[in-house]
Formats: sequence, C-alpha cells, structure tokens
Amino acid sequence: MEKKNLSLPENAHRELRPGESYSPLLPSEQKPAEVTVYSVTMGIVMAIIFSAAAAYLGLKVGQVFEAAIPIAILAVGITGALGKKGGLGQNVIIQSIGACSGVIVAGAIFTLPAIYILGLNVGFWPMFFSSLLGGVLGILFLIPFRKYFVKDMHGKYPFPEATATTQVLVSGEAGGKSAKTLLVSGLVGGLYDFAVATFGTWSETVSTTVLHWGQVISDKAKVVLKLNTGAAVLGLGYIIGLKYSFVICCGSFLVWLVIIPLMNLIWGGQVIDLMGTGIAQTVSQMSPEQIFKEYARHIGIGGIATAGIIGIIKSSGVIRSAVRLAAGEFRHRGGDSAAEVERTQRDLSMKIVVTSIILALLAIFCFFAFGGVVSNVWQALVGLLIVAVIAFLFTTVAANAIAIVGSNPVSGMTIMTLIITSLVLVAVGLKGEAGMVAAMVIGGVVCTALSMAGGLITDFKIGYWIGTTPARQETWKFVGTLVAAATVGGVMLVLNKTYGFTGDGALVAPQANAMAAVIQPMMNGGNAPWLLYGIGALIAIVLNFCKVPALAFCLGMFIPIDLNLPLLLGGAIAWFVGSRGKDAEVNRARSEKGTLIASGFIAGGALMGVVSAVLKFAGCDFWLTSWNTPLAGGASPAEMIAILPLTGICVYMILASMKKA
Repeated sequence: MEKKNLSLPENAHRELRPGESYSPLLPSEQKPAEVTVYSVTMGIVMAIIFSAAAAYLGLKVGQVFEAAIPIAILAVGITGALGKKGGLGQNVIIQSIGACSGVIVAGAIFTLPAIYILGLNVGFWPMFFSSLLGGVLGILFLIPFRKYFVKDMHGKYPFPEATATTQVLVSGEAGGKSAKTLLVSGLVGGLYDFAVATFGTWSETVSTTVLHWGQVISDKAKVVLKLNTGAAVLGLGYIIGLKYSFVICCGSFLVWLVIIPLMNLIWGGQVIDLMGTGIAQTVSQMSPEQIFKEYARHIGIGGIATAGIIGIIKSSGVIRSAVRLAAGEFRHRGGDSAAEVERTQRDLSMKIVVTSIILALLAIFCFFAFGGVVSNVWQALVGLLIVAVIAFLFTTVAANAIAIVGSNPVSGMTIMTLIITSLVLVAVGLKGEAGMVAAMVIGGVVCTALSMAGGLITDFKIGYWIGTTPARQETWKFVGTLVAAATVGGVMLVLNKTYGFTGDGALVAPQANAMAAVIQPMMNGGNAPWLLYGIGALIAIVLNFCKVPALAFCLGMFIPIDLNLPLLLGGAIAWFVGSRGKDAEVNRARSEKGTLIASGFIAGGALMGVVSAVLKFAGCDFWLTSWNTPLAGGASPAEMIAILPLTGICVYMILASMKKA
C-alpha cells in the first residue's frame, strides 16, 4: 500500500524558499538497495539492446532517441514482475547504466560513419576506443559540475527528460501498467517498421513527385516535399513536441521552399564549384536533392557552428561558477572522509576525478599517437589539445541545453570541432585521407564526450530527486560506457556491410554526411564553402536576436526534409492529445500516455530495424521488388499507398493516448 502513496515532494520542481531544503524520496540517512547483481546485470543488458537499436535509428534518420524513458519503463515492469524489494534505487542504477546507449551512439554515429562515406575504412578498435575514451572524458568533466546544476540551481532548470524519467520510476513503484502500454505500442511500431524495412510493404518515403504535377514542379521550379512514413520517426516527433518540431521544420522550409528554388532561379544556368570537387552540372540540371547536398545544407552547417559559439558565450558565467564550486570542494573536501558528506551528495572524490582526467587524457594521447590515428607525436599532442579544450568548454553547453530543453546540440558543436580540427591538422601537415580519418576520430572523441555530459546531467537530476548516491551512479556509468562502446562498434560494422552509407539503399546517416562534407574539401587541398557557412552564420545571429532557437532551426536546414516533416506531424499529435480535454489533469495524463506510446514506437521500430538488418546481413531477402518498382508515371505502387498506413498509425496513437483508462 505504501507504494501507491509515493510521489515527489511539492518543492521538487520549484525554487526553494530561503532556509528551505529539498528532501528526496530516499532520505540520506537510509541505505537503499542500489548497486546489486540484479541492477548491474539488467543495466548492462539494457545498454547492449538499446545501443544496437539507437545506432540503427540514428544512422537511418539522423536522430538518436533518448533511451532513458524506455529503459526506465522496462526496468519498472521487470523489477515489479520479479517482486524485487528496494526496486526504486535499483531501477535508477539500471536506467543510469542502460542510458549510456543513447549518448554513446550519438557520439559515434554522427562522426565515424563519415569515414566510410569518404570512401575510406576503419576497423572495430578505432571506433571502440573513440567512443570509450570520449565517454569516459565526458563523465569526468561533468562530475565537478553536478552539484551546481542539480542542487544549487534547483528549480531554475526544468529538466524535461529527467522529469519524465523520474515520474516513470516513481509511479512504477505503485504498479507496472506503464510497461504494458510500452510493450503494446512497441509491438505495433516494431511490426509496422519491420514491414517497411524487410518487405517494402509500403514505401518508406512519400513525395509530392508521386503526382504528375509534383514531378513537373520538382523538375522546373526545384520545389519538392517529402515525408518519411516510419513509426519510430513519428514517435520521436511526439517526444520533441510541437514547438521544437516546428522550429526544426521551419529550417527545412527555408531551405527547400526558398533557398533551393532561389538558387535555381538566380544561378540556374551556371556551374558553381565552391569546394573544387569537380562539379560539372549547372544548377538547373540538378535535382532539388542534389542542390541540397552540394550547396544548401552547408548554410545549415554554418548556422549550427555559429549557434554553438553563441551557446559558449552565453554559458561563460556557468563555466566560471561551476569551476569555482569544484575548486572549492577540492580544497575543502580533498582530505575529508567521504563518510562526512551526506549520502545523497557524495560524489567520487575530487582527487580521484582529477587523477582520472589526467589518465584519460594520457590514454587519448597514446590512442592518437600509437593507434594509427595521426602520423607523429607532435600531431598527437595537437589532437589531444583540441579534445581537452573543446570538450571541457562545451561540456557546460551540453548540460545546460539538456537542463533547459531536453535536447543536446551535440551535432552542431561537433561540426565546429571538425572545422577547427581540420584547420589545425592541415597547419601541422596532416591532410588527405590520413587527415580525414584523424579529424573524424578526434571529432568522434569530442562528440562522445559532449553527448555523455548531456546525458549524465539527466541521470544526476533523477538521482537527486529520488535520493540515490551520486558516487555509485558515476562509478557504474563507466561500465555502461564500456559496454555501449563495444556494442556500437560491432553494430556499425554490421550495418556498413549490410546497407553501407553511400549509394542506393544505403543508410542516410545525415549527420555523418554533413561531417564528411565539412572536412573533405579542406583535407584535399580544396576550398571550404565559406560563403555558404557565412550565410548560415548570419542566419543564426539573426535568429538569436529574434529569440528563435537557432540551433534547432539550423539543424532543420541540413537534415533532409523527409526526416523533419514526420517530427512536425508527431509534435502536432502531442499538442492535440495534450490540449483537447477541459481538465488540465486529464490533458497531462493523456500526454504522459502518449509519451509511453511514442517511446514504444521508437524502441520497437529501432529494434525491429536491427532485426531486419541482421536478416539482410544473413542473406535473407524478402523485399517485394516489383511492388517497389516505379511505374510509367514515376511512382511505385508501394509509394502510392504509403500515406494510408501512416494515417492509420497516427489515428492509433491519438486514440490510444486519449483513452480514459
């Protein structure tokens, strides 16, 4: 009966009054079950499963789903079904270890596939060490900032991801109904996406060119709209919400409905080769997709890099405050016994953290110098300096973004890292193919570190609200990082051999394509498209002055529109579900149920995508070739009917979310 009364204290989400303190659900004087054989084993299993699922989805659509909520739901359901005592503290550890999957995947797939895209090759070990060392560095850099973000700034940051996950964990102590909802929606979304990926039952993308007039407009005016029909992408849009989905799509609309048609109108008869890559076609001879790939998306890259710089400037105060806080703890606690600090505020000692940072940086240097990443010790030192400085500075940007909007702008910060890395490596004599591999591996380490920092701040806030021991979360986060890094490296090799990242039927990997586009011209003696970068930078500055989220907008500018429009559709469903009732409590309950369904779509679709990849890797071909072959009119039967199943799954999501039960 006690479980049913569990809820966060009234002051969990507001600023504390003078003299008021926050008391977590598991008080500091208690010694709850946290790190057990069960919790560690389950956390590792979750890390493996969700690393594989997130890698597939991220390479396909360029968005990595947050694994925290699905893992929390599964942990609650399994722990409840097994009748485990002290489940709340153990579930936090399961979620904390398992959530390494999403953050490690984001760091790896945004950079390392670019090596394959550039026509080069990389084995398992460079991918593994890039992810592992980056993840470890991200954990160590963020630990000194934990108290600042989760305790000193209590109530000032909304922490949307942490809020949702915490509510799942807490409500799960009173029952496991959420797990049932997730299971059903996971089956629906998984079977839906499995039918598309394995059989081609309907087309994965529907375009305006399916109609004759749409094809004419595409050919003449270079205007086209595309929509991905996958359940996983739809669920992702629901969780992102209408506001940010709309901002992302506005970036897409600017590129696809304004910039690309304008380029065709103004420079249609010209051959424009800004990067010295040997382009021979005029702009008018290109399809809208080609214009986007060769020119327009570089504007988005410039915008993302500038938005990252703006973020650092805005976060300078946070960096100074957190460093002072960490330095103060190091001076006053360095020689104290950990037992003197209350359990719920007990971090790994600052001496251990500083020593571990030094060892991690030494390991990164050895990896660069002796792992075939760079040519000599001097270049390894330069690479190490890039990693250390940028990862440290952007750690607070990543944590701040997660705390405010729940979205980590790691891709934009990584692009800026690659630009800086490429310029510096060329200056020290490392260019060409060797330079491209080195830049991508160095960028992968930084990207993973920033991704880990953003994900870890969510774990810290969950633990703060519930009352787990930070030092235990920090310690076992290293284990989750190790497991996730190994899984991602293996899955990426399988997906590359199965689908590839270039050519027909390849995985889109839009982020990695953007990364490759950044460094290829710079490393081959060509020119970077500085004009396009400058236009993007100007757009980002204007957006910032207009109080528009520049990073989200610019992200929409370089991700293909067919992957952004479903986000808007999912966000619209989220708004509809959460606003139709007259009672605010009813709307909240419907929104939360919709979040569970969307999480099921994401997890189920991604997992079944991995199953489909394994089947193809094993040589099992079930593809309906004739059904997916274009007819005389230009569209295949599979594309002609694609809008129908998409409509059906949207209706299912709405009705299932709004059920009173």
